[in-house]
Amino acid sequence: QVQLVESGGGLVQAGGSLRLSCAASGSFSRVNVMGWHRQAPGKQREWAALITSGGTTNYADSVKGRFTISRDNAKNTVYLQMNSLKPEDTGVYYCFADAYSGPRSWGQGTQVIVSS
Repeated sequence: QVQLVESGGGLVQAGGSLRLSCAASGSFSRVNVMGWHRQAPGKQREWAALITSGGTTNYADSVKGRFTISRDNAKNTVYLQMNSLKPEDTGVYYCFADAYSGPRSWGQGTQVIVSS
């Protein structure tokens, strides 16, 4: 299994930017898809973005055009660049990794707070 550690969360004003990082250790070569989910206060966790080992990306409609996911395979790290942040982007952001076989791995989460 892959171990994931997120960083980069914090407090930002609406319209600002943050970049989240997710560093993976363990069997990274077995990882196919990586991405991010987020959970707003009092709401269910929702998927935000993903990137495949080949670099194909996909985004939830709520973040499309504002967030960019990228992956550095040499550093075993995936990034989420978040621009034009809105108060509704506030929540805990969780990195995930899907291996070609085996269960999904999750990070511990990093808090993002967007003030209006």
